[in-house]
Amino acid sequence: MWSDLSARHLLALRAVVEEGTFGRAAERLGFTQSAVSQQIAALEGIVGETLFDRPAGPKPPTLTAAGELLCSHADVLIDKIEDAERDLSRFVRGIEGSLSIATFQSVSARVLPTALRQLYKTVPGLEVALQAEEEQEVRLEAARNGEVDVAFIIGDSPTAFDTIEGLEAIYIGADPHVALVPADTPPGVFKLSEISASPMVGQPATDTCGLIIDRALERHGVTPNYTFRSHDNGAVQGMVAAGVGVAVVPLLTVDTTDPEVSIRETEPALEPRHLALAWSTRRRRSPLARRFVEIAAESCGELLANARHPEAG
Repeated sequence: MWSDLSARHLLALRAVVEEGTFGRAAERLGFTQSAVSQQIAALEGIVGETLFDRPAGPKPPTLTAAGELLCSHADVLIDKIEDAERDLSRFVRGIEGSLSIATFQSVSARVLPTALRQLYKTVPGLEVALQAEEEQEVRLEAARNGEVDVAFIIGDSPTAFDTIEGLEAIYIGADPHVALVPADTPPGVFKLSEISASPMVGQPATDTCGLIIDRALERHGVTPNYTFRSHDNGAVQGMVAAGVGVAVVPLLTVDTTDPEVSIRETEPALEPRHLALAWSTRRRRSPLARRFVEIAAESCGELLANARHPEAG
């Protein structure tokens, strides 16, 4: 039956054809001559045709018409098997494949370029699909369901990621909160007590980052007076530059090269937002996904450690 056909039959067929004799084919494959003869006999039994003419004496075996036809298919099948072996080997070693990542603005702009640049050095054919989503619940659900390999997530403490249902997470760093004010603001730290009397711009209260900031301000007895809210980090910074209001934002969201704004420490300092990478506990991570997590964690740690210190005055 054709269902009994295996790669070893086809390898024996090709070896005999290329080496010219059963003896040399056996040496090439590391078998005995009788073992190769048995493989060819078994193959002929499977396909129901004689594949070799075996003349008496020293003359080498030659393919029959049926043998030539089968041999042409055998070459294609063996090449496919070797391709599969090579591709799987590269996949297992984490040097080939694709990644799907759930992310959000500041990570996409600041963390991912460094991490993926490092990964592309060893995986030049890497295919990356980003699912950009500001709503954290959407990112969590995508990771939980296995729709993405990994998701960047945010918490208000380093332990916030320890018990997320259906997910495993690795902590990758703390992103400090800073005040963003127009460039012509007098020097000095930004006192939180002044916020209640100042118009504020920032992220929506429904956004995880916005919620963390609002709760942190409330713990310090501060009631912000928002005049503008947006998920768009550039829009928030543009409003500050235009003098519409001041903002309290995570440092990674800030374009630190913008001459129209000034970055200040707050007094008292607010607890930073905390970043992690998460993935489904129900889906085995690929070697490539594991490598990405390691590189992204290292890149994010270095980025936060080397971030420009806010201006104190």
